[in-house]
Amino acid sequence: MSNWEKVRLGNVVIFNPRESISKNQIAKKISMEKLKPFTKFIDKYEMSIFKGGTKFRNGDTLLSRITPCLENGKTSQVTILDENEVGFGSTEFIVLREKEGITDKDYIYYLSISPIFRNIAIQSMVGSSGRQRVQQDALENIEIFIPSLPEQKSIADTLSCFDNKIEINTRINKIIEEMAQTIFKSWFVDFEPFKDGEFEESELGSIPNGWRTGTLGELIYDTLGGDWGKEISKGKFVEEVTCIRGADIPKIASGNKGKPATRFILKKNLEKKQLSGGQIIIEISGGSPTQSTGRTALITEELVAIYDKPLICTNFCRALSLKKNSYSTFVYSMLQYLYKIDLFFQYENGTTGIKNLDTNNLFNKYQIVIPTDKIMGEYEEVFSTLIKSIYNNGSQSDKLSTIRDTILPKLISGEIRVPIEGVELNG
Repeated sequence: MSNWEKVRLGNVVIFNPRESISKNQIAKKISMEKLKPFTKFIDKYEMSIFKGGTKFRNGDTLLSRITPCLENGKTSQVTILDENEVGFGSTEFIVLREKEGITDKDYIYYLSISPIFRNIAIQSMVGSSGRQRVQQDALENIEIFIPSLPEQKSIADTLSCFDNKIEINTRINKIIEEMAQTIFKSWFVDFEPFKDGEFEESELGSIPNGWRTGTLGELIYDTLGGDWGKEISKGKFVEEVTCIRGADIPKIASGNKGKPATRFILKKNLEKKQLSGGQIIIEISGGSPTQSTGRTALITEELVAIYDKPLICTNFCRALSLKKNSYSTFVYSMLQYLYKIDLFFQYENGTTGIKNLDTNNLFNKYQIVIPTDKIMGEYEEVFSTLIKSIYNNGSQSDKLSTIRDTILPKLISGEIRVPIEGVELNG
């Protein structure tokens, strides 16, 4: 690092750059919920009327300044805008932009997620409990060593190789997920593969001959609550476990291991709560007025094997055990379909801020079309191939993330050096 320069961050990074959007103009909006923890790329936005908020362009880094979003790693780079387009988002973002000729936009992103930056940012938070915020001046006054602009670009290019491949895997998995949903709808909603066969009338309309109407509850053997009781200290009578929370479900459903919390529970409770392959996790509490509960993940044997501790789910979720193994993929796909068409909103209750899913009515009263066991078995063979591909891609992304997270602080600190235009740097 002998040739790195010690700088004040505010002198090399533009904080909350000035941009303009006319009042009541419709523009792309990135809300806080669109940022995924420790994920570089933002894949969703909404078109909204601008009435205020932070403004940014492509290449800018959005840093969450409020607890617990900052601690959870909600920091991403904007790439969803067109050339010269200005977007806006949460007032809880701090926008970081490069200074031309001094800093590189990708290097700024990786600096912002490095321990060097994050530790100072988290320690600078002030305010009442639960609403603490980062102070911008504290970030501007951070003093760090940074390399030359060419070396910044080389560092960023090295780290971007990992994130770019992770993003490719994510896009492939989304395509596979869409294929799976299309196949499910084709088979069990539109009955397209069976239209040449005989049909019979039912209370839900015309259905393939031999199929029947019923409820999800007829296929479910047990609904296991995740309530493992009050957290207890480690001791000889407890077991350390990995606890899947509602926030972990989207990651797991997309094939990623994620970062579920570690807990300690009584060994006698573990016997009742431990998850196994073939079960389905469904979130039953925590939905907002705009976000229904009901997110689901299929627990496979492969998924169980990648964790080094037994799996349980939080008390905000339920684990569903099926009467037959071949039912799990059908029930899982059905729950995903019902979530997608917003049916779960009809089975929620609770306060204005927190919604709870009434699984008793959902599982035992909502009528569905149930195919024959033979058809469910055939669907399981098709779906299993797709979900294995999803999990393989997700597992690869987890490994890439681990490598990236390992070398990132070493590159940002100068402990490891990278070549610049064919010149190898020792470090």
